[in-house]
Amino acid sequence: MASATDRLQTALANIDARGGQGPLAFTEVFSESAKIEAFAAERRAASGMSKGALDGRIVSVKALFDVAGTVTHSGSAVLRQLPPASRDAEIIERLRAAGAIIIGKTQMTEFAFSALGTNPHDGMPGNPRDRARVPGGSSSGAVVSVVGGMADIATGSDSGGSLRIPAALSGAVGFKPTGGRVPTAGAFSLSSSLDTVGPIALSVADCAVADQILSGRCGTAALIPAEPKDFRLTIGRGRLFARCDEHVLQAFDRAIARCQAVGIAVDERSLDPILEYTDRIDKLGTFPSVEVAATLAELAVTSLDGVDPKTRARIEAGRNVSATDYVLMTRHRQAAIEAFDRSLGEDEIVVVPTTPIVAPLIAAVDDIAAFREANGLVLRNPRVANLLDCPSISLPIAGPGLPVGLMLIGRRNSDRRLLAAAACIEAGLGSRSGRAGQL
Repeated sequence: MASATDRLQTALANIDARGGQGPLAFTEVFSESAKIEAFAAERRAASGMSKGALDGRIVSVKALFDVAGTVTHSGSAVLRQLPPASRDAEIIERLRAAGAIIIGKTQMTEFAFSALGTNPHDGMPGNPRDRARVPGGSSSGAVVSVVGGMADIATGSDSGGSLRIPAALSGAVGFKPTGGRVPTAGAFSLSSSLDTVGPIALSVADCAVADQILSGRCGTAALIPAEPKDFRLTIGRGRLFARCDEHVLQAFDRAIARCQAVGIAVDERSLDPILEYTDRIDKLGTFPSVEVAATLAELAVTSLDGVDPKTRARIEAGRNVSATDYVLMTRHRQAAIEAFDRSLGEDEIVVVPTTPIVAPLIAAVDDIAAFREANGLVLRNPRVANLLDCPSISLPIAGPGLPVGLMLIGRRNSDRRLLAAAACIEAGLGSRSGRAGQL
C-alpha cells in the first residue's frame, strides 16, 4: 500500500479534479490538518508504533458532526449562523485517537431529513455510477467521497436508511449499528429515538474496522468472516417486495442463488405481521417529524423560513402530533421491537432488497409529488431496521446495470455477528465494490 501522504495527495487531487464532484461532495476540506495527520501516521508506521487498522486511513465525516472550529450546519442554510463548534464530536475524537486522517466534511440533505440526496442550498453530487441520477441520502457526499476515491471510509448517520440507501444506490457497503452502540454526542439529531452513527465503505472489512473505533470497542483483532453453516437467511417476504423494479428483483434472486451455492441456508416467511406494529406508528406520525423540532428549538431556530419546502412540510407535520399520540408511538415501537425479538432465531438474519428501486434520475424527482413518492419508496425497507432497533447492513450485488443493494437485518446488539455474516455473504457474492476514482 502507498504511504499515507501519497494516498492523501491522491484523495485531495480527486477532490480538486477538474470536472469532478469534490466541490459538491464536500462542504469543507481540511487539507492542511490532514497533511499533518498523514505525516504523523507515516512516522508511527515507520517506527512500528501503529495505532491499529484505522491508522493512516482517510476518513470523511458528514456535515452534521461537530468538528472543532467549524460550523455544524447539517446541510441547512438556517444553521449557518451558528457559532463554530468548540470541540469535536465524540466519534471524531475516537477517529483521531485511532490515527484516522480526517479529510473533510461531506454534503448531506437538509437536517438529514430525506433519502434521495437532494439539497437546494448547496447543490448535490450526482450518483458516482451515473451522475444524471441521485446518489441517495441523507449521507450523499459520504458515499460519493468513498466511491469517488476521496476517502477510504465515510462516517454518517442513519435514522431511517441514511447510510444504507446511498450505499445501495451508489454501489457501496453501508452499516447501521444497533441504537446506542455508537455515541451521538456532538451530532445534529434528526430523531433521538432512531438516530445511529456508522460507516460507508467499499468492503465489509472496512465497515467492521470503523465500527470497532466508533463504538469504542478498539480491539486489534480483524473481523473473521462467518462460515456458511454459522447462520441462516430468511427472506422477508410480503409488502417489502411490493413495487420492486424487475432489475432489483433479478439482482436479489441472483444474490440468493449465490448464497445457496456456497452453502448458506435460506428460508422465507412474511414480515407483514411485524409490520402491523409499525403501521400503528405511521397512523399517528413519524419520530423524525416530531423530534427534529426539539433539536431546532435547542438551537434557537424559531422560524422555518429558508428551509427547503420539501423538508419544511415534514417538520410542520410533526406539530400535529399530540403528546398522547407521541407516547403511543413509543409504546407501539417497543411492542414491535419485542415481537421481532421473539420471532427471530439466534442464528437468523432477515434479507430483503435495500431499496425497491434503482437510483432515480435527478430530473425525475424535481417535482414535489414525484420526490415524495420516490423518497417514500427508498425509505420503506431500511427504516424498518431503525424502528426495530436492529443492526443492518447493505451489500452491493455484483452484476450489470445500475447498483442494487442486498439488506441484512440482524438481532439487536448482534452487530459483530451480523458483520461476520455479511463478510461471508460478500465473499460468496463477489460483491466487493470498486471505485469510480483511484485511491
